[in-house]
Amino acid sequence: MTKKEFIAKYCENGGFVSKAEAERKLNALLDTIENVLVDGNEVNFIGWGKWEVVERAKRKVRNPQTGKKMTVKAKKVVKFKPGKKLVDKIAN
Repeated sequence: MTKKEFIAKYCENGGFVSKAEAERKLNALLDTIENVLVDGNEVNFIGWGKWEVVERAKRKVRNPQTGKKMTVKAKKVVKFKPGKKLVDKIAN
């Protein structure tokens, strides 16, 4: 689903006046989540899921095309762990 398709569905379900309003609200939510994660905090919607920033350690890998060994630098990544309610809804 593209962002445009998601906004149309979000507008429909959220009772917004327009798609533009729905897009502004969605962008505000996404920006807020992004800012919280950049600050090093986690976002936890109990029952739905949790986003957190985790550090990946430096590791050695092999390029499958050339077979050459290389090192991937340590980096921070965003990890999402779904909550029980979401997992249960998807499973059914």
